[in-house]
Amino acid sequence: MNISVIIPLLNEAESLSELHAWIKRVLDQAKLSYEIIFIDDGSTDDSWVIIEKLKTTHPEVKGIRFRRNYGKSAALNEGFALAQGDSVFTMDADLQDSPDELPAMHAQLWEDNYDLISGWKKKRYDPITKTLPTKLYNWATRRMSGIYLHDFNCGLKVYRNEVVKNIEVYGEMHRYIPVMAHRAGFKRIGEKVVIHQSRKYGETKFGLSRFIRGPLDLLSIIFVSKFGKRPMHFFGLGGALAFLIGFFLTAYVLMDKLIALQSGVRQSLVTDNPLFYLALVMLIIGTQLFMGGFLAEMLSRNAPNRNKYEISERLGFE
Repeated sequence: MNISVIIPLLNEAESLSELHAWIKRVLDQAKLSYEIIFIDDGSTDDSWVIIEKLKTTHPEVKGIRFRRNYGKSAALNEGFALAQGDSVFTMDADLQDSPDELPAMHAQLWEDNYDLISGWKKKRYDPITKTLPTKLYNWATRRMSGIYLHDFNCGLKVYRNEVVKNIEVYGEMHRYIPVMAHRAGFKRIGEKVVIHQSRKYGETKFGLSRFIRGPLDLLSIIFVSKFGKRPMHFFGLGGALAFLIGFFLTAYVLMDKLIALQSGVRQSLVTDNPLFYLALVMLIIGTQLFMGGFLAEMLSRNAPNRNKYEISERLGFE
């Protein structure tokens, strides 16, 4: 199969039939084999009823229905697990992503030997309350991840099947799939300017809270991918530095007191010196960080996937 199109949705009943017809027309004209996987993320409208009706007359349609709303990441993760196409597309169900882009992106993925291609909504039809925070979010993500994409949050992306089978999307991590893929060893990441259309039905399901959760999720990805198998390298280093600072501050306070006593100079109590409390705090923090790293290392060494590594190819083995 050439293409899998994964469409997570929440209360998008008005647009589903139109979206399906648009995708079908484009891919049939391009003579590509495909499947369309709708993932109903706990909709309370007639979205699932429409998906069932589409399935009765269109064998390419497949559907998953969550009992409640789990979020876009959970929907994508389920879709990735079931996708059979060589190229796996993700797109939103609100008709703001154009299916006309699919054949060109599919061809570019394989002709230019990319692992994934991210859409770039260069011209957006969103209010400034959404576009301005998005620009700031994309700038911060580029700086923190080292991946220079213009639009990380664009719903229209295409991946080689092996990419989506080697990453796990959870929480709010769907915004950072290119970052996770890059950390998993898929370095060939491309970008394509895509058409962005104004929303035709309903209203957006995403609030400003995503701009608070987003940076925290990015930090989690970077930390886990870098230190997940060696947490002591992070916590132990921080703990050792904090402990050494506390140790030297303590030594300085005590030496200062001893020198004053030897010289017969009247001096206040050690506990009246602010450096004493700073030294005490640094010693405690250093000890806690070191012990936290030690415990995390113990858990990591005993984890069932401690020696699980992503291998792209094998040669000379049955």
